[in-house]
Amino acid sequence: MIVRHCRDLLVFSFSVIFLALGSHGQIQAQDVSELESKFLSDVRQVTNGFVKAGEGYFSPDGKQIVYQAVRQEYPFYQIFTQPLKGGIPRLISTGRGRTTCSYFSPDGKRLLFASSHLDPKIDETEAAELKQQEEDRKSGRRRRYSWPFDPHTDIFEADLQGNLLRRLTTEAGYDAEGAYSYDGKKIAFCSTRDGDPDLYVMDVDGSNVKQLTNAPGYDGGPFMSPDGKWVVFRTDRKKKEFLQIHVIGIDGKNDIALTNTTGVNWAPYWHPHKPYIIWTGADHSNPRARPNYDLWLMKYEIRDGRFHAHPAVRVTDHPAGDVLPVFSPDGNHLMWTSTRTETHTSQLFIAKFNLPE
Repeated sequence: MIVRHCRDLLVFSFSVIFLALGSHGQIQAQDVSELESKFLSDVRQVTNGFVKAGEGYFSPDGKQIVYQAVRQEYPFYQIFTQPLKGGIPRLISTGRGRTTCSYFSPDGKRLLFASSHLDPKIDETEAAELKQQEEDRKSGRRRRYSWPFDPHTDIFEADLQGNLLRRLTTEAGYDAEGAYSYDGKKIAFCSTRDGDPDLYVMDVDGSNVKQLTNAPGYDGGPFMSPDGKWVVFRTDRKKKEFLQIHVIGIDGKNDIALTNTTGVNWAPYWHPHKPYIIWTGADHSNPRARPNYDLWLMKYEIRDGRFHAHPAVRVTDHPAGDVLPVFSPDGNHLMWTSTRTETHTSQLFIAKFNLPE
């Protein structure tokens, strides 16, 4: 049976959950390893009360966060905001469908996210997922993480109260993984509209769509550089499902690989003020060993209009998984998704961040 909730009931539900937990503030700081202490201090858990939560981003003033989370009564991620210092989460998405890739507009007044709530067979989609989760629970099976390219996923814009303002994509296929440019004039995103996942850029109102990449395989997770001249992204062109970090000019030229490992590298993100990129990486060279995902940092420089990468340095070495890192607008904090929780479920963490310099 599919449980349906209106937005008001969901807000009430979360009020009860968080009041019961007594957890409106951040959790006590955690210890870090010697390696991590070079970069991170005052590591704290930001989200709780969810089955899982992650992929968080800061508001332009650094006071709020937006993220995706799964609540107990619904099988798919939904989008939430909350004050960074703690508080009751506010549901932003519709409460139905698969949702992902939320992002604040540079003026802090709007939110971008992708959703499949317009799926004409959403009842069947929800029922199938609930059935699969119940079977996994009974068998004790832990499914490997995968993200389906749901063809009913489109990009939407909402206000901070969760009112949908407009649908930005209408093409057939998966449209998601969107992010605003720093000047708020463009949106970079991933789409399967030409048959496989490629990168596109559109004006902030959804018009003037231009294709940025057109290579076999998956190109996704794009973020435009602070100066608006480059796009960093993940791709599995080298080997299917083995992602590597690439950067490409906003004009679609000078596409180069920043990583070339035997593992998986994904979720790259720009430092807002310094020439650094941070991402998630894991070594997959030993098929008998379970890869552990950690955070990696790379300095870069632009010479003669071309992108030049320095050697990568490791930021985390925790036995838990650390993924999806993002910098705060002032560059002084790092937020990421981690399973370094007591229950080993994924939640958002934040820490003060020190650059190698």
